[in-house]
Amino acid sequence: MVAAVLLGIVQGITEFFPISSTAHLVLFPWFFGWTGTLNSLAFDVALHGGTLVSLLICFRRDLVAMLREDRRLLLFIAAGTVPAGLAGLLFEEQVGGLLRVPVVIAAALVVVGVVMYVSERFGKGRPLAGITLRDALFVGAAQAMALVPGVSRSGITISAGLMRGVGREDAARFSFLLSIPVVAGAAVLEGKELFTSPQAYDLRLVGVGFLVSTLVGIAAIEFLLRYLKSHTLNLFVLYRVLLAAVIGGWIWLGG
Repeated sequence: MVAAVLLGIVQGITEFFPISSTAHLVLFPWFFGWTGTLNSLAFDVALHGGTLVSLLICFRRDLVAMLREDRRLLLFIAAGTVPAGLAGLLFEEQVGGLLRVPVVIAAALVVVGVVMYVSERFGKGRPLAGITLRDALFVGAAQAMALVPGVSRSGITISAGLMRGVGREDAARFSFLLSIPVVAGAAVLEGKELFTSPQAYDLRLVGVGFLVSTLVGIAAIEFLLRYLKSHTLNLFVLYRVLLAAVIGGWIWLGG
């Protein structure tokens, strides 16, 4: 139960902080040798479902406004979702199977960390209302790269937004809005697979993981949007490099 709570916290934070949720959810069971329900499809569905609920709660006003008034932004989000959706359908199984290893995760943490650091030079403060279709497609193409563990969906899309001259907070807001269809699609596909799977799981652990990831996800979104009003991404870049160093040391020691 303690491990389920911990993984729910990890998912809630790392899904939205630009440090890669996939990397952490692969690394924690690897470090501690966790198996069973905590390393199952059912638990993955619960964690992703929790972060989806977090997004829907935090951006409920934005979603209602898009449906009622700002159809332009809704169109841009739909267009930006296409690259990641196609990449997921075509390559997720291959990428997920071949690249979910610590050495690839460590490399992706460093490479995207460098991208995040460099992208800070391009942010011009353009507001969310000024985003164009070209911006949406550019950020959407970047989101497709998040299939690789260690990249971080929020990290690569916020960086892409900055490179297009969007302000830091608005780049993060657009990143989160753009992630809603992708996270929802992943939850539906995983949920569908779960119903056809004979895999047994502990409903209490799954429920705890869902609840904790939802609550922590809400706190993480609200914190990050406030933080980026006056701070750069450099703290997260430093964390990514340090985590990659820890992974490298663990591998070197034969862990």
